[in-house]
Amino acid sequence: MTRGGRRRATIPDIAQRANASTATVDRVLISRAGVSNANRQRVLCAANDLGYLPVEDQIVLPARRSRLEFFLPRSTQTFFGEVKVAIETFAATLPLVSSVSVHELDNLDPRTLEAAVNELSVETLGVGIVAVDHPLTRQIIRDLDRSNVKVITLASDLLSTHRAAHVGLNDRVAGRTASLAMGRFVRRAAGTVALFIGDPAFHGQRERELGFHLVMETDFPGLTILPAIATKSDSALSARITRGLLEEHDDLVGIYCMGGGRSGIASVIEELPPARRPCVIMHDLSEPIRRYLAKGVIDLIIDQNAKLFGEQSVIRLLGTIAATEPFLPEHYIEPRLIMRENIPAP
Repeated sequence: MTRGGRRRATIPDIAQRANASTATVDRVLISRAGVSNANRQRVLCAANDLGYLPVEDQIVLPARRSRLEFFLPRSTQTFFGEVKVAIETFAATLPLVSSVSVHELDNLDPRTLEAAVNELSVETLGVGIVAVDHPLTRQIIRDLDRSNVKVITLASDLLSTHRAAHVGLNDRVAGRTASLAMGRFVRRAAGTVALFIGDPAFHGQRERELGFHLVMETDFPGLTILPAIATKSDSALSARITRGLLEEHDDLVGIYCMGGGRSGIASVIEELPPARRPCVIMHDLSEPIRRYLAKGVIDLIIDQNAKLFGEQSVIRLLGTIAATEPFLPEHYIEPRLIMRENIPAP
């Protein structure tokens, strides 16, 4: 059945609606050459009208093929490397995507993003960005919106901007979840908890920090939370900081890492005798983190599933291109709570 309870449309249905041959419809839907732009447009419009094209949470998708571009940080975090692959793989299966380019930026400096966006193809209709909250970033989004290029934010939202949608967790709820799990796992009347943040300019990570504090201060008031430490997603730096914390705080009972630098923290904790290891909670399952989780070095991963994240990024961006409203309704990714005994297959 299609949306609205109708029978699922077939290729002959689309051919009849578009006044085209079934061979033409087949070539359009699998993105093969040899079809004029006019015929391709008619087929895609007919397929969309009949509910044949993919729909996600009743998001109407565009009737024309679209060029998409994404700007991700060059992956010091394995998560964004996996997201890149997921975007490229999923987009290649969609007839509505004429082409997709995923650009890896060397850093999160807004000037780097500005330089990259200035090279945007004139044919691009939608852009997805991972970016820090900064006046220049907000100006970039305004300029793109004025040029009729739809923008979605990825992983960390940018409020009070003209972004059309966001893909990511409800970060405050994620932080609250981490805090509740930490308190239940530790089961201590007193002790110290360390917080690691990848980059303070990431709005999403600040939301996680706020959520963590709200639950910890209410439900586990005996635990002392240290000020959040920025790692800049540098594992060597996070390893040095972790060693210093262990030397300075012999009552360290928990570590919550909200962003990058995870492998550095885990490598130091692995060196400790199991009885002395603090509870460790992190975000996002990647191959290196998977091994630490299996060994019991990490207690819990709050994962937003890189494959699902990449697919949602493509779908939501297509949805914004088709939408008549300036913003799509909020739809957060549901996190997976992963421990040693339920690690999913790669």
